[in-house]
Amino acid sequence: MKVRLGLSFGAWPFPRKTPDALVKFIDRCDEWQIDSLWFSDRLVSTNMNLDPITTMAFVAARSKLMKFGPSAIVLGTRHPVPLAQQLATLDFLSQGRLLVVVGIGSPATRDLEATGVKPIERARRADESIALMRKLWSEDHVTYHGKYYQVDDITVYPKPWQKPGPPIWIGGKSDGAYRRTGYHGDGWLVGTASPAEVAEGVTTIKRYAAEAGRAIPEDHFGAYVQFRFGRTPQEAAESAADLLYLGREKPIREVVALGTPDDVRRKVNEFVDAGATKLVMRAVCRPEEFMSQVETLAREVIAPLQTPFSREEILERAGKAS
Repeated sequence: MKVRLGLSFGAWPFPRKTPDALVKFIDRCDEWQIDSLWFSDRLVSTNMNLDPITTMAFVAARSKLMKFGPSAIVLGTRHPVPLAQQLATLDFLSQGRLLVVVGIGSPATRDLEATGVKPIERARRADESIALMRKLWSEDHVTYHGKYYQVDDITVYPKPWQKPGPPIWIGGKSDGAYRRTGYHGDGWLVGTASPAEVAEGVTTIKRYAAEAGRAIPEDHFGAYVQFRFGRTPQEAAESAADLLYLGREKPIREVVALGTPDDVRRKVNEFVDAGATKLVMRAVCRPEEFMSQVETLAREVIAPLQTPFSREEILERAGKAS
C-alpha cells in the first residue's frame, strides 16, 4: 500500500495576507514532493478561510504534481447540482487530481444556520447529495426525487476526468459517519483522533461495508493529524496547547504528533499501523513559524516515510501519461 502525506491549509497560515504567499507555498510544496493540499470548508468565521473550491482551482493551475481536496465539503450548505458541476470541472481541468472528502458539518459553526439548513437535516441531505452527484457525473438525463433535492431529466457537463467520477471519501467520527462510509463512501478521512480510534473506525467501516455487500480498498483510509516540532514532546505540547481545539477532553499526546522529527515519525507510524495510510498533516503554530514547521515535516518526516512517486505517476499527474 502507498503511504502518502498531504498538508492541511486550514485558516490563512502566513504572516502576510497576500496571494503571492500562497503561490510561493505551492511552489515549495512541489519542490518537497508533497502529495496533496487540503482546504477547510468554513463559511462563517472571523478567520481568513479561503473558499475551498476556488482555491483548489488556483492550486490546479499552479501545480502539476499535487493532488488537492476539501477537508471536508459540508454538503448541507451547498446544492448538489452546481457542486457536482464545480467538482467535475475541477477534476476535468486538473486531469484527475481532485480528491473529494465530504461531511455533514457541525452545529457548532454557524454555516448551516447561515444557509438555512436545520441541523437535523444534515445527514439526509448528505446522503441525497452523494447519490445525486454520482448520477450527474456518470449519466445524462438524470431524474432524482429525494426529500430535499429533486431534478427531472437534467444533464450536467463536463463529466469528471476520473471515471465514473472522483472517489468520495466520508469525514466524521460517529457511528453515522462509519455507516455512511461503509454503505455509500469510497474511503474515510477522520478528523482529530487517536490511533486507537482510527483502528476502531476502520474495523467498524469494514463491517458496515460487508453488510452492504461492498468493500472499501485498504488504502482508502486516512487521518487528519496535527503536529508540532520542539526539542521535546513536552516543550512542543506546551507551545501548541493554546492553539489547539481538540473538541473534547483528551490527552494531547494521544492525538497530536509532538516533539523531535523522530517523535513525529513514530506518531505518524502509529496512525499508519492503525490502518490510515493517507495522512493530512496540520502544523499547530503561529503564522511566523508555519513555513519552518512545514519544511521540517517535509524533509524529516514526509521524505523518509512517504512512498516515492514513480515516474509513471508523475507523468500521469502532469497529464503527460501515454
